[in-house]
Amino acid sequence: MPIRKTLTPLLAATVLALGSSASWAQEVTLKVHHFLAPNATSQKLLLGPWCEKIAKESNNRLKCQIYPAMQLGGTPPQLFDQAKDGVADIVWTVPTYQAGRFMKSEVFELPFMTRTAEGGSRAFWEYVQKNSLDEFKGTKILMAHVHDGAELHFASKQVKTLEDLKGLKIRAPTRIGTRMLTALGATPIQMPAPQVQEAISKGVVDGASLPWEVVPGIKVHEVTKFHTETGPDQRKMSNTIFVVAMNEAKYNSLAPELKKVIDANSGAEASAWAGKVWDSTIAPGRKAATDRGNVVNVLTAAEYQRWEKATEVVAQDWLKDVAAKGIDGKPLLESAKALLNQYDK
Repeated sequence: MPIRKTLTPLLAATVLALGSSASWAQEVTLKVHHFLAPNATSQKLLLGPWCEKIAKESNNRLKCQIYPAMQLGGTPPQLFDQAKDGVADIVWTVPTYQAGRFMKSEVFELPFMTRTAEGGSRAFWEYVQKNSLDEFKGTKILMAHVHDGAELHFASKQVKTLEDLKGLKIRAPTRIGTRMLTALGATPIQMPAPQVQEAISKGVVDGASLPWEVVPGIKVHEVTKFHTETGPDQRKMSNTIFVVAMNEAKYNSLAPELKKVIDANSGAEASAWAGKVWDSTIAPGRKAATDRGNVVNVLTAAEYQRWEKATEVVAQDWLKDVAAKGIDGKPLLESAKALLNQYDK
């Protein structure tokens, strides 16, 4: 009996020590999935450097295996659910590829909202934390960002005015992008970015709504001749929201010190950094086009006002859509605009 009394605490201490040692020794390889090529900004300048940073800060106990171009299967609209369901540990995706599901978050896709990706992303992160985290249940959002703003890219038509858009078939990224193009008089065709180059080259669409960032990556500048953009001090005609989302159960399974590494590389600063990455791609994207002799048209101040006025209906329709789901959209829109006025001046 005395022996038992001595062994019991000793055994407990040993088990505790082994458990602590196992936690300290935990090494995790995270499956990271996205829909673009490995040379795209999403991997080259965002996910790749982010993975290198968490590896370094965890002494290589956190590692990534990146799967670009949907290598784990599925389609781009399914990526968010792959994170939620654990098919992937982390995804980078456009949640609004699933039309009508992320309606509170998609307010940042309304026309003429953002000026820069850095400021817009900081605003979007804060907006999500305040207003729409419930749309991302089952995941831990590591970053929430926007891109550098969509421009219009055309195979053979020069577009300088609203009238020039009439009847043109233009690729749209999301349902809000579709409505914006409709309001401008074009005929939108919704499709993910990887399909755009082939669609233009085959004449399925006359052009596309895309940020400069993705143009060289999917070689859109090689099948277009004309581009239309807003001026440097004007708000972008449209944008798209992105998230880097982690499976919640996977995050919860990490040792506390590994969670701290993830937390230190998530949030408002990480989201603003993602936006800054996209801002840095504008000049190279535009240069790729002009180096081929393509023409870039900038909307005049008067024309900008016409386009802005023509697309006011998109916000009005969004307010009706969210109201139909029992959501008061007016304070959400006001919150988004206030945050953009604060961070995206």
